[in-house]
Order: sequence, then structure tokens, then C-alpha cells
Amino acid sequence: MPVPSTSSLGSFAKSPLLSFATSSIGRKWIVALTGLGLLGFVMGHLVGNLQFFLPDKEIFNNYAAKLQSLGPLLWIIRLGLLFIFVVHIITTIALVIENRKARPAKYSKVTPQKSTAASRWMALSGITVLCFVIYHVLHFTLIVFHPVYKTLVDPAGHPDVYSRMILGFSNPAISAFYILGVALLGMHLKHGISSSIQTLGIKSRPVINLVDNGGKFLSIAIALGFISIPVSVLLHLQGLPSWSPLH
Repeated sequence: MPVPSTSSLGSFAKSPLLSFATSSIGRKWIVALTGLGLLGFVMGHLVGNLQFFLPDKEIFNNYAAKLQSLGPLLWIIRLGLLFIFVVHIITTIALVIENRKARPAKYSKVTPQKSTAASRWMALSGITVLCFVIYHVLHFTLIVFHPVYKTLVDPAGHPDVYSRMILGFSNPAISAFYILGVALLGMHLKHGISSSIQTLGIKSRPVINLVDNGGKFLSIAIALGFISIPVSVLLHLQGLPSWSPLH
């Protein structure tokens, strides 16, 4: 395999695209675009998960089975999403560090003006959400913590994902962590949606106000949508299907 010459590496290092990506505005664009991409995934994931409430429990399991039938493509998608998530978090942290270095040395008293709790804690909430997502994947996808999940199947022979969720969220500690993670996700989205649109060049005040209000509603709806699942299990509003061996 030919080794890139020093001149070609130097040309790449000086490329306009790389220069833009490593600039402050470039990082903001990366955060905005990756954030909007992840928002699309979260909305799609929520729509799929809300099938948990349908009267026919097998519909939810059939949905999960269709995803699994994608085989290697599903893992490519998952790894791609993980890569986007990590890039989003790392770039956000880089911006936070850059902004802190740009401030005057010290203030005798720091008084935040227009910043909100969400904007001041975007990096921390993002890291917490990443930890939550990793645990969520290990818990329900890779089944690292509860091997018994692998033995649960529905009458069609599909993995009984519905019963897995009932079993998992019946644990108050797991449900509490899930609710915390989703609440932080909602807070993150509340600030991130508006910030992303403005970063991408939307300057019209009516449009910005519309995005602000729509973003607040959407972030709350997403958080409540996900939270409704463990809450319904804890309140015994959703029970095990008749075929479940855990019934």
C-alpha cells in the first residue's frame, strides 16, 4: 500500500474543509448537524417504542423482529449513530473549553445573563445521556445484565422484547435511571434545537421564536413519551402477556 507523501499530508492539513471543521464556527456547525441527525433518530426511536402501548403485544415484538432482520446493516447503523453521538459530545466539550479560555481571567462575581441551565450544562448533560445510552444498549440490546431475557420468546418465535421491558422497568432503580436519562435528554434538546437552527444561519426573529416554542414542546413531548413507558410499568398499567413464562 502506498504511503502518503509529506506534501499530500500537508495539503490535507491546509485544506479549506479541515480548516473550517477545526474553526469555532465549524465546530458549531458540526454540533448543530450531528445534533439534528440524532434528533431525527430519537423521534423515530420514540415512535417505535410507543408501539409498546398497543393492545396487541405481538405488534411491538414484530417491530423489534423487523429491526433484527436487518442483520449486519443494523449494526452498521448502530455504530454510525454511536460515532455521530461521540463526535457531537467531543465537539461540544471542545467548544465549552474554547469559550472558557476566551473569557477574561477571573470575575469577582459571575452573573449569567441570557444563558439557561440547559445551555450551561449542555456538555455535562450530553455526557450523562451518553452513559445512559450505553447502559440502555447493554441492558436491552446486548442483554449483558439479565441473560434470562434471551429465553423470552413470543408465540411467533420472536424475541419477547415486550416482556423484557416489563421485567426491566419493574425494577424501580432501573426505571429511575431511565427517567433521569430521558429527562436530561429533554433538557439537552430544549436548548439544542434552537441553538442548532440559529447556528445554521436562521436569523428571522419570527422563525427563531417559532423554533424556540416548537423546540420546547417537542423536547417535552419526547421526554414524556419515553418516560411514560417505565411509569406505566411501575404503576402496573402494562402487564405481561399470557404467553410470557414470567406471567
